[in-house]
Amino acid sequence: MAVVPQSNIRNFSIIAHIDHGKSTLADRIIQECGAISDREMSAQVMDTMDIEKERGITIKAQSVRLDYIKDGVPYVLNLIDTPGHVDFSYEVSRSLASSEGALLIVDAVQGVEAQTIANVYIAIENNLELLPVVNKIDLLAADPDRVLSELENAIGIDATEHCLVSAKTGQGVKELIDAIVEKIPAPKGDENAPAKALIYDSWFDNYLGALALVRVFEGSLKKGQLAKVMGTKREHQILDLMYPHPISPKKTDEIRTGEIGIVVMGLKNVDALMVGDTITDAKNPTTNAIEGFTPAKPFVFAGIYPIETDRFEDLRDALNKLKLNDSSLSFEPESSMALGSGFRTGFLGMLHMEVVKERLEREFNLELIATAPTVVYEVLQTNGEKIEIQNPSELPEPQKIDTIFEPYVKATILTPQEFVGNLIKLLSERRGIQIKMDYLNETRVLLEYDIPMNEIVMDFYDKLKSTTKGYASFDYEPIGFRPGKLVKLDIRVAGDIVDALSIIVPEEKARNRGLAFVNQLKELIPRQLFEVAIQASVGNTVIARSNVKSVGKNVTAKCYGGDITRKRKLLEKQKAGKKRMKSIGKVDVPQEAFMAILKLDS
Repeated sequence: MAVVPQSNIRNFSIIAHIDHGKSTLADRIIQECGAISDREMSAQVMDTMDIEKERGITIKAQSVRLDYIKDGVPYVLNLIDTPGHVDFSYEVSRSLASSEGALLIVDAVQGVEAQTIANVYIAIENNLELLPVVNKIDLLAADPDRVLSELENAIGIDATEHCLVSAKTGQGVKELIDAIVEKIPAPKGDENAPAKALIYDSWFDNYLGALALVRVFEGSLKKGQLAKVMGTKREHQILDLMYPHPISPKKTDEIRTGEIGIVVMGLKNVDALMVGDTITDAKNPTTNAIEGFTPAKPFVFAGIYPIETDRFEDLRDALNKLKLNDSSLSFEPESSMALGSGFRTGFLGMLHMEVVKERLEREFNLELIATAPTVVYEVLQTNGEKIEIQNPSELPEPQKIDTIFEPYVKATILTPQEFVGNLIKLLSERRGIQIKMDYLNETRVLLEYDIPMNEIVMDFYDKLKSTTKGYASFDYEPIGFRPGKLVKLDIRVAGDIVDALSIIVPEEKARNRGLAFVNQLKELIPRQLFEVAIQASVGNTVIARSNVKSVGKNVTAKCYGGDITRKRKLLEKQKAGKKRMKSIGKVDVPQEAFMAILKLDS
């Protein structure tokens, strides 16, 4: 490959709300630059997972190096396609840390959405050059002028210099690439300084081992060089270097200042290449690592158990392999009386949980059951000690608890004006605290609320969509812990507490939740030969109860006529038998019962 000077390199990310056309636009840019022939082209060419293509969402940020010639001058464009969903915003932050500019894609019909605003703030924090791009201008309902004025009103960025494109038809894409070359600054950095490269992604390849995708900020990395990973303080030889490409990576002998490339060191696991770490030259190391990188922190925890209990080790292997490609996943073994051995797994949000469970089932052929998701609580005990709790069963005895602190998030919601009343009602039911309410124009309203994380991990997103007929968009960011009046709600089936069904709820909602839960379980637990009591309790106090009636066998069928005492004798015998059976009988709680909590209406 011809060496392109540093001043002719452009590193940029594509950011947008989910479904505003990032991946389609990336496809068009790749095609326009001639990186892929029309024969090799496919939709969402940068999305590598089946789930991404099926659901039409990007889960993992992907990079590609493109060659482009403008006015006879060769340029290198390093494009990073980022996910749009709130759960994967950490992918966006690390991609932006490796770029000098960002294309802010906004749908010409939908306009500015919650995730658009969140991503813009991350870009502004990283001092990136923002280039507003209005996509889908080929649609009949497109209104670019309204969208551009929304951009200026909602976010306060100057949208006078913008690009109008249709990623579907390719209209305006060449002009957009020219604008990228003109407006996005070239990378800065001293080519003669010691090597300093940021790892902004890592994954596992069955043939090459752990791979690091890096952005070189100073100096260069060369094939055969002894490199040092500053976080682990370990030294490894660089076996190979490659530039990312949509079809297959292109080999190179050197990755220079301002460039993006893949480093192969023949490592057996990804733990040696943590995202956010710095690679430098082992013989002439840089003095300071690259700062400002925060690792992804799980917000939602759920138990994942194999339905066949003997496949516990298979599940452990599957989670370990998945963690190689998804560094944000965390898990530790746990056991449950009802479900056997499994793992307490940490996720970034509900979509991340769905995707991980689906990938485990598909890619590793496992049948799994997931418990209802919970969040992390902090508990101040009466002895002054503070502990963190991921599982309701870890909560200490009520007499040992001084205060329970629950995590809060700042929720940003954009909605058409007609649904504001319904939304405010929903948010107040979920214990939300209104921070601000802005009318962006005659039709759209921006709401900002502080809301407990516990209230949004269950079914909040579904309720929000049904309340607003699918028009509202939602984004959140954590803002720390606040004290709350919370209690643990236990479910007892035939007198035994089912630990996997325990949940932490606000004290004032405990009775209603208990009643709703018990009534749902009554429908789900199959009838036994004896009557089964289902109870909801807080501590030792039962606050709700329901019975699953027994399946009766007609023992008096053989009596025709005769004295009533004959029938009574048979019924008494049956009653005694059922009583004995109840003490030795075990009630199997079906799989649906563990997700019943998701469908509770408070």
